Amino acid sequence: MFDNRTHAGQILAEKLATLALKSPYILAVPRGGLAVAAPIAAKLQANMAVLIAKKIGHPLNPEVAIGAIMPDGSLVHDNQYVSGIGVKQDSFDQLTAKAREIFDQRVKAYESLIIKSHEVKGRDIIIVDDGIATGYTMRAAVKWLQKWNPASILVAVPVAPNDVTGKLREAQVEVVCIDERDVFKAVGSYYKDFEQMTDAEALEYHRFAPNAIVRL
Repeated sequence: MFDNRTHAGQILAEKLATLALKSPYILAVPRGGLAVAAPIAAKLQANMAVLIAKKIGHPLNPEVAIGAIMPDGSLVHDNQYVSGIGVKQDSFDQLTAKAREIFDQRVKAYESLIIKSHEVKGRDIIIVDDGIATGYTMRAAVKWLQKWNPASILVAVPVAPNDVTGKLREAQVEVVCIDERDVFKAVGSYYKDFEQMTDAEALEYHRFAPNAIVRL
C-alpha cells in the first residue's frame, strides 16, 4: 500500500535514479500523475511537462478504460473488445463525447505546460501516471509519442497489471513499476489515500518540480 501519490513517486524516484538516465524528460498524465511525477522530477533534476491523454470509462465502472483519447485528439479503442463487453455503439459514442469534453477542458487548464511534438524528438521520455488498469490511456500516450521519434520511452507507474506491462514491453517500451499484479483491482485500492484531485491541486504539484516547463 502506498500512503499517497507523493509517497509512490518518491519510491519510483529512487528506482529511476539507479538507471543513470541521461537528460530525461518527465511527462506527467493529469491529474494524479502530476503528484507522482513531481518527486521524480526533483530527484532526477529533470524537465517536467504535461501529457494529456483521457481514458473513456466503462459505463458501469468509470475507472476501467475501454478506450482513450490521444494527445492529438484522436481515438484509441478496440471495437471487438467494446462490443464484447456489451457496450453498444450509441453508448460508446456518448462516453466518448463526455471524455472528449473533459479532454478539451484539461487542454485549456494545462495549456502552458503541455509537451509540444517537436520537443519529443531525440529525447529520453519518462511517462508518469498514478497507476495503470487496462492500459488504454498509457497506450494512447505511447502511440502518440512514438510518432515523434524520441530516443526512448519509459513508463513509470506505482502499480499495474502484469499483462499490460508485458504488452508495453513488447512494444519496445521500458517499464518501471513498483508493484506488478497477476490479479488486479482498481488503482485506488493500492493507496491509503487516493482522493480525486482537482486541476488546481494538480497544478500545484507541477510548480513543486524545480525544472517544470512553463510557457508564457
